[in-house]
Amino acid sequence: MMTDRQLQEEILAALEWEPGVNAAHIGVSVNDSVVTLQGKVTTLRERYLAEHAASHVYLVRAVANDIEVAPDEATRRSDPALAEAVANALEWESAVPDSAVKATVSKGWVTLTGTVGWAYQRAAAERAIRHLTGVKGVSNAIVIEPTVSAGDVKASIERAFTRSAEIDARRITVQAREGTVVLTGTVHSLFERAEAKRAAWAAPGVTSVDDRLVVEPSPAAHNLLM
Repeated sequence: MMTDRQLQEEILAALEWEPGVNAAHIGVSVNDSVVTLQGKVTTLRERYLAEHAASHVYLVRAVANDIEVAPDEATRRSDPALAEAVANALEWESAVPDSAVKATVSKGWVTLTGTVGWAYQRAAAERAIRHLTGVKGVSNAIVIEPTVSAGDVKASIERAFTRSAEIDARRITVQAREGTVVLTGTVHSLFERAEAKRAAWAAPGVTSVDDRLVVEPSPAAHNLLM
């Protein structure tokens, strides 16, 4: 069975392999396959890429991202300049309905508000600004208005799970009520868990996803890594 020390080495290797991350600025600790990332980076994009790289290492059960975004002289922007860049990015993002989302900026942190009809539109608004230079963090307070019944939501998600090559639909139970989806069961990896959550969010009418899935790597995977 892989030890926490071995898993730490695998994560460090994954960070070194990610071209958008300066691994020298990031520390990694592992306890019972739960990973904590620490350090300082200059952009929110690099923070996100580090978390993404760590979460895709097999046998990682969860990632706590404590990396601080600290823009340097080259990446620092004033709030007015950043607010203008954010407004332009939202306007240029085709997935975000015109005038549906508003943004406020305070000390590099961006708060998004407004109402949209789909979860992908909410995600697209955040994604459009997350990689802008100078953004230190994003608070996504955009509201999704449900437009379909809970039964339709549940059936849509279950069909999506069955279609997916990355998700073992037999191990996941879906419950839906008033736009809230609850996922329970077990998955083999954080990647499968993320795919299940992404598929749930993609269903029309979903306003929130309560992810209660437990990561339980298969015994065969443990044996391969011994």
